[in-house]
Amino acid sequence: MRPAHALIDLSALRHNYQLAKSLSGCRAFAVIKANAYGHGALRCAAALHDADAFAVACIEEALELRAAGIRQPILLLEGWFEADELPLLAEHDLWAVLHHEEQLLQLQDATLSRPLHIWLKLDSGMHRVGFSPDEYASIWQRLAALPQVASLSKITHFSRADEPETGRTEQQLATFAAATAGLEGPASLCNSPGILAWPQAHHDWLRPGIMLYGATPFEFEQEQAAQLRPVMQLRSRIIATRELPVGEPIGYGSRFVTTRPTRVGVVAMGYADGYPRHAKDGTPVLIDGQRSQLIGRVSMDMLTVDLTELPGSGLGSEVTLWGEGLNASEVAAWADSIPYQLFCNLNRVPRHYCD
Repeated sequence: MRPAHALIDLSALRHNYQLAKSLSGCRAFAVIKANAYGHGALRCAAALHDADAFAVACIEEALELRAAGIRQPILLLEGWFEADELPLLAEHDLWAVLHHEEQLLQLQDATLSRPLHIWLKLDSGMHRVGFSPDEYASIWQRLAALPQVASLSKITHFSRADEPETGRTEQQLATFAAATAGLEGPASLCNSPGILAWPQAHHDWLRPGIMLYGATPFEFEQEQAAQLRPVMQLRSRIIATRELPVGEPIGYGSRFVTTRPTRVGVVAMGYADGYPRHAKDGTPVLIDGQRSQLIGRVSMDMLTVDLTELPGSGLGSEVTLWGEGLNASEVAAWADSIPYQLFCNLNRVPRHYCD
């Protein structure tokens, strides 16, 4: 059996969720959209059985959780896309973000079995979705008057909370405060970097996403992020070795050429598994727990690593592509990517769970 696999540590997932809550004392949505960022939404939701609530992107993801017996509140971060979804939201007691006028019109025309819990989105500066600050209060009042609305909450999203020196988050906080002044109800502002670096923004509900899975959202050392535990160990093994003299190319395009006698290990892992094709020469890997590096371009099913300084490693040696001792954020930086993409792109490799 091909040795490539992902080991998912559910105890680390719970640790990271509790860390988010401990930093504020607030309630927290565990964000498990996109199949829990590639970690497996159903298993992660079941492991987080004490979570206050969950957040997903769309109704399809929410219904999968309900069918699996998940009873906590589930927030649809993009709300609904078609009016015919609204009866399903009511039937399955799903909470929804409302972020544009057409959704409001569809809601006020809907006949529902029960009113909905609505989170009204403010565009405080992300400029992606949400109502402008000037119109937010009037939209709030229109929704508050609808019999289809059981409760109203405030929500916005930070665009640069992972870059605290820019001043952008302070601007968004000021915009949020001004636009929501006098509007009573819970508020949710903080994604993972907001939770870790912006305690003044915590408010009532947090939305931990990437931090749940143990990857830091920052490109610098950060005290709270250092307490996260990696949830995924992406692993495989050495399936072949080569001894090459000076001046020999390795892999497609001959990107890497040996500058010394080199012992090469071939790993059963490639871009079809989700490992980033654009990872550079020098991208770190762990071989039998010791650091080494990628040499040569990543192929569909294999990649090559340097074993020259690891005489005790060879055929069958365990390789960790990211996980304990090698954070996915570090690997992502070598591939001009982000850990979110690494996790979400995971494909083909089986996931094994431990707790």
